[in-house]
Amino acid sequence: MRLRLVIPAALTALVLAGSTSVTAAAPEEPTNPWLESRVMNVAHSGGEDEAPMNTMYAFKRAAKLGADMLELDVHSTKDGRLVVIHDATVDRTTNGKGKVEDLPISKIRRLDAAHWFVSGQSAVHGLPAKKYKLRGARYGKVKVPGYVRKDFRVPQLWQIFQQFPSTPINIEIKGTADTDLASYQRTGRLLARFLNRVGRTDVIVASFNDTALTDFHQQAPQIGLAPGMAALTAYVLSDTLPMEGTVALQVPVTYSGIPIATREFVERAHNDGYAVHVWFSGSAPDDAATYRKIIDTCADGLMPARPTVLERILDQRGIERPGKPGVDPCA
Repeated sequence: MRLRLVIPAALTALVLAGSTSVTAAAPEEPTNPWLESRVMNVAHSGGEDEAPMNTMYAFKRAAKLGADMLELDVHSTKDGRLVVIHDATVDRTTNGKGKVEDLPISKIRRLDAAHWFVSGQSAVHGLPAKKYKLRGARYGKVKVPGYVRKDFRVPQLWQIFQQFPSTPINIEIKGTADTDLASYQRTGRLLARFLNRVGRTDVIVASFNDTALTDFHQQAPQIGLAPGMAALTAYVLSDTLPMEGTVALQVPVTYSGIPIATREFVERAHNDGYAVHVWFSGSAPDDAATYRKIIDTCADGLMPARPTVLERILDQRGIERPGKPGVDPCA
């Protein structure tokens, strides 16, 4: 997820805007399984500061180093395919141009999704060519031991599920613009159809658009949700419970300068039956000091752009992991 920078006065407006699309309901029994899956290293876009974001290369690398869950974003193409990419256009991360929704999968699959990647900075344009160490790996011009050309393209969602049949996946529904509800709903409905067919439930679906998320839930009620900013703001400010189906609150470290991921917030969410996953991009530094601070809030998962750094900290401290005993940072 990515932080939307707004002035604090807009928080109330978000509550009002989101209230009509959110149905208040406490989590249903049985016990939320995501409360038992902790402490998770949830590689954000596969770890976008360490590898080209949302590529198979990034996801394979993150899983190999020990990530417990993969976080990714989905858009839908002109011909109705679900592709794993953050932006509404291919311009920022690939050597192509245009909106995802205007391009067929035949064009998107040929693009180099590592074209603008710079280690430690994610996708950056305008630097000297020597900075782009993975540029051309999509076409075999650069060789990366253990990986193949297609690992550097924009993947389709089904390919991620095929590659990682037992790794939990967090999926964010994207749209072409904040105001384009139809684009969110189109992608959300395609995603619901896909997940219904696949049959996996080790998945959390999120979106900044709560209306689209509610629509998704109607199509695939078995999939757990992480609500958007309107519902989260309502929960923070007025104790309004998020929509039915919510299993996790995925929050920034701060929001408009206001600390959100605090021990008090996590305790409150746990008491209400929700897991807490914390993301960093735009809200706090993606560094070791911040990761240590968030671990100590008792959060159930962290969504780092630098999963190698988080993995090292979790190992050094012997922190408990899903299915593995260890130190409980809340004890």
